Amino acid sequence: MAKTTYLVKRTGQTVLLLWLVITGLFFLFRLMPGDFTQIMLFQGADPETVAQFEEEWGLNDPLYVQYYRYMVNFVTLDAGMSVQYRVPVIEYVKMRIFNSVILIAPAITFAYLLGSIIGIIIGSNRGSKIEEYGIVPIILVGSVPSFVLGVFAIVIFSGQMNLFPSSGMYGVRDVDLTHWWSPYVTKDFVWHWTLPFIVIVMRYTFIPMLIMRTSVVETMGGDFIEYKKVAGVPKMQRMFSIAKHSSLPVITLYPITLTQAIGGLVLVEVVFNWPGIGAALVAAVFARDYPVIQFIFFLIAATIIIANFIVDIIYGMIDPRVSVEGNE
Repeated sequence: MAKTTYLVKRTGQTVLLLWLVITGLFFLFRLMPGDFTQIMLFQGADPETVAQFEEEWGLNDPLYVQYYRYMVNFVTLDAGMSVQYRVPVIEYVKMRIFNSVILIAPAITFAYLLGSIIGIIIGSNRGSKIEEYGIVPIILVGSVPSFVLGVFAIVIFSGQMNLFPSSGMYGVRDVDLTHWWSPYVTKDFVWHWTLPFIVIVMRYTFIPMLIMRTSVVETMGGDFIEYKKVAGVPKMQRMFSIAKHSSLPVITLYPITLTQAIGGLVLVEVVFNWPGIGAALVAAVFARDYPVIQFIFFLIAATIIIANFIVDIIYGMIDPRVSVEGNE
């Protein structure tokens, strides 16, 4: 019963947050200082163009009518038309979303696996040379912004060593466009994908490493670990048990980091000229394409909210105390 109540409560909170985000984005762009139409068209548009634009986009309607139409469009997955490209926003961004996901999801996943393994090794060798020489370099690299790492990586691995391309997702020549997925299954794509992948892994490995290290140290001090040691349980079996009990904080943070990394991918995509959602957002800002900006902001916020919801539900299933505490 407690789990059902917790699920209903968290679902309601998630729906409310999504509604607040959608509503906030609607009013954010319409209540900005200045004429909303002039902002979208750039200052100095002639009256005839302004009138035509307002009629086309329904900006002459009362605000509550615009809001109702806006909410209906969101519910029916209609994000409107791109002002710059005159195509549906979802049509414009869908492949860019895919491009971002195939870069960020494997990179963050690998960073968490690598960071967790390093965290277990360092945490189980506290006070040793492994901890002394292993933790500092990883933290230093992880403290550097992703785009700065990207610039250094391009200079070293592309400019000086010529190991990887400096930008783009694939070469311009000989691109197979037979199917939408054709460019993604080529050696050329993997070659372009590898360097930004490495940069993201380097940037995010320190987060799970620190969390897992701290959790391992706390777990190793537990009575049940001492009992297993006294009982003669083999070391590898004890380490597996320690890793299992220490993994909850890392599991909790993984989807949150993944979604936040998507939001923070903007500068990495710009540095590597990667045609993802971040690069699309930058282009939309310069073009004042507010329907695209609005949808990308919503997408990032919604992804974070839904990821938090999923984490809370999974955590509640793993640790029933979360469900009970959440209902108090």
